[in-house]
Amino acid sequence: MAIEIERKFLVKQDLWTAVEKGTGKYYVQGYIPTEPGATVRVRVAGDKAFLTIKGPSKGIAKSEFEYEIPVNDANQLLGELCAQPIIKYRFEVDYNGKRWEVDEFLGDNAGLIVAEIELTHEAETFDLPHWIDQEVSDDKRYSNASLARRPYQSW
Repeated sequence: MAIEIERKFLVKQDLWTAVEKGTGKYYVQGYIPTEPGATVRVRVAGDKAFLTIKGPSKGIAKSEFEYEIPVNDANQLLGELCAQPIIKYRFEVDYNGKRWEVDEFLGDNAGLIVAEIELTHEAETFDLPHWIDQEVSDDKRYSNASLARRPYQSW
C-alpha cells in the first residue's frame, strides 16, 4: 500500500505569473461517488489516464492506489459516472530540491491556483517559494473531490 503525504498551499497569483514554469499539462478528472472519506478518481492527463483510489485522510497522509487505464475507458467513466469534472492545467516546478505541482483551475473553479508538495514523512522540512501564500492542507474545501462537488466560484 502506498501512502500519500502532501501539503497544499494557495498561490500568490501576481507572483506566479512571473515564474518560469514551462507548459502545463491539461487535466480532466472526475470522482465516482464513494463512502465518506474515500475517493475514487478518474483522470486524463495529456495522453494518459489513471484510476486512483484514496483512503480517508489521517492528518496530511492517506493511503493511495493508482493504476494506468486506457484513455477511452477513462473518458467513458468520466461521462457516465462522474458528475462535475475538474479541469485544470498542472505545472511542475522544481524549487530547492523539491518538486511542486501547481494547478491552475478552469471552468467553475477558475481563479483558483493551488500548489502541492509531496513529502516522504509528515515532519519533513522544505523551503517555500516566494510565490506561495497560505497553507490550506487542513481545509477540505480545497481538495479536488470537494471542488468537484462545490466549485470555488460558488463560495
